[in-house]
Amino acid sequence: MSTNKPAYGNPTSDTFGGKSWDREEYAKKGAEEEAKRKEEGKARYEAKLLGKKWHAPVDYGSLEATTSRKQRLDVASMVGKTTIVSAANAVGKRGKGAGFYCSDCDLTFKDNLQLVEHLNSKQHLIATGQSGEVAQATVDDVRQRLRMLAHQKRVREEEERMVWQMDLGERLKDREEQLSKEREEKRRKRNEKRRKGNDEVKQEDSWEGRLGIIA
Repeated sequence: MSTNKPAYGNPTSDTFGGKSWDREEYAKKGAEEEAKRKEEGKARYEAKLLGKKWHAPVDYGSLEATTSRKQRLDVASMVGKTTIVSAANAVGKRGKGAGFYCSDCDLTFKDNLQLVEHLNSKQHLIATGQSGEVAQATVDDVRQRLRMLAHQKRVREEEERMVWQMDLGERLKDREEQLSKEREEKRRKRNEKRRKGNDEVKQEDSWEGRLGIIA
């Protein structure tokens, strides 16, 4: 036998099989949403009178400190490419359209300057869970950072040394092949010169024999 209970403790259907609703619960929810809308509208109006832009209240205690980007912005990968987008997807900047799209804020920008400004804006930082405040580094943080940079430098120098050794080996190999070709060319010319000398001696002997000259 099923033990499932309705969400509000009342039966979800009447005797005719139709779905029943908890009117008091939904009336309470509607009143709360209406009060929230009125409060938000009042806050927007007051911000407009002060010449400011209204933002929804944010619990900054739940946000993390802003950190630097760990990778470079890729704004050139789509250069020269064609993307088909629906005209109904974007209205103004809202939605995904033709341009640089921010999936966190569901906004599209027409050039990379607008994109960079948006990525540094408070709106984007809050949408990505960042407070916009940079945490002050401690002595331990600085030491760890220096160790990491020193390690990266050692790794980079080791890679460059290995590449240089490989290049040196390739250069030595090419030089050895070049010297081998030069030696082979000299040997060929020497043999050719020797062969020509032998042919000339044989030719002189044949002429002397024909003329009856005896040495």
